[in-house]
Amino acid sequence: MTHILITGASGLLGLNLALYAASHENVFGTVFSHELKNVPFQIIQADLQDSREIHDCVDEADPEVIINCAAMANLEACEKEPETAELLNIALPIVLAEVAQKRKIKLVQISTDAVFDGQRGNYVEEDQPNPLSVYARTKWESEKAVTIANPDSLIVRVNFYGYSLLGKRSLAEFFLYNLAAGTRVFGFSDVNFCPLLAQDLAPILFGMIKKDLKGIYHVVSPESLSKYDFGVRIAHLFDLNENLVEAVDVSKGGLLARRSPNLSLRIDKLIRDLGQKPPGQDAGLLKFHQLYEEDYPEKLKAFLSSD
Repeated sequence: MTHILITGASGLLGLNLALYAASHENVFGTVFSHELKNVPFQIIQADLQDSREIHDCVDEADPEVIINCAAMANLEACEKEPETAELLNIALPIVLAEVAQKRKIKLVQISTDAVFDGQRGNYVEEDQPNPLSVYARTKWESEKAVTIANPDSLIVRVNFYGYSLLGKRSLAEFFLYNLAAGTRVFGFSDVNFCPLLAQDLAPILFGMIKKDLKGIYHVVSPESLSKYDFGVRIAHLFDLNENLVEAVDVSKGGLLARRSPNLSLRIDKLIRDLGQKPPGQDAGLLKFHQLYEEDYPEKLKAFLSSD
């Protein structure tokens, strides 16, 4: 079995990737603020803002593959704490890239569609990024730094959703739980994106690793939609009141970090090199609903230590 180190294993993507891989690989996952219990993979407690602890994690796991999901991903928090964002989103990936290069470990760096300014959409990997927020800038800086430090790295620009430990990490959870509570919410009608369910992203990502793909890839759904439409579709699937989703412009959202209006990405390169096309929006959201019916959110909460 391949030894895989997943950083940020208590986050939405890290946890779901670790749970997916644990059935067929030897998985180690780093956690910091949220301790986990009874998970089917090995936990490493670490503060990845400390480069010494990064090295210790790699020594302990002795991996063939590192998937870096650790990041400061809250856009508003990044605007308020840019120094912390730079530590987690730039400094950490650089150390991992250097260690991976030295030890011949495959590194997968998770990046974001937000590196683009969203002025036109349908971006390909070769298009020039123009980040609008601290979060987007730090992720773009990490792409460049990781590529220099470790040219064999795989960098994936993603936009994903799914279920998390506390039910507060994805836009899908925001819509689902607020609508279920009868709370009116905003849905940005002028912001388009191509979100992919974490459970659909996982097998694609491991397929890319198996093929030893390198460089930058867009790994998102082939279909884009507005965040308002995304919320309405969730309301329909869960038989909730779609009238609680109010279509507004992003400028009315009172957000600190600037959002890119059109983050539709081309995935021709992924389809060509992987030989697989990610699911569309209907298929992904249907699986999101099925996971809910199977009590998947409650299963995740059971992993959260109360100590």
